[in-house]
Amino acid sequence: MKTYMAKANEIKRDWYVVDASSAPVGRLASDIAMRLMGKNKPVYTPHIDVGDFVVVVNARNAKFTGKKYDNKIYYSHTGYPGGIKEKTANELLEKKPKEVIMKAVKGMLPKNKLASKMLKRLKVYSGSEHKQQAQQPKAF
Repeated sequence: MKTYMAKANEIKRDWYVVDASSAPVGRLASDIAMRLMGKNKPVYTPHIDVGDFVVVVNARNAKFTGKKYDNKIYYSHTGYPGGIKEKTANELLEKKPKEVIMKAVKGMLPKNKLASKMLKRLKVYSGSEHKQQAQQPKAF
């Protein structure tokens, strides 16, 4: 029996919408990463991008468990010596709520060239409205 390899023209991509206030950020991000990679499909092939599109709404209402609002720190660097900056999860949720979801999902994707393609299929909105109504996304 031969191993099945998905072909680029056979891939069918679905649209899913998820509410960020429904689960903690880590559990939500792992489910989203699985959909973006396509691991929920029987045609999953590791070296071919077979994932779906995911729309996340209500990113500003994202939840953390425990004391992560104050203890979880997001780092960034300006590129200059001594240019490291840090923000707590609470500060980042107030200023850039989309970044919290994007960083969590990006960390759970594979570290290769396909990750950037997968991340482009993730649409994050801080409010409850989104622009992908025409694609008729399904809830998961």
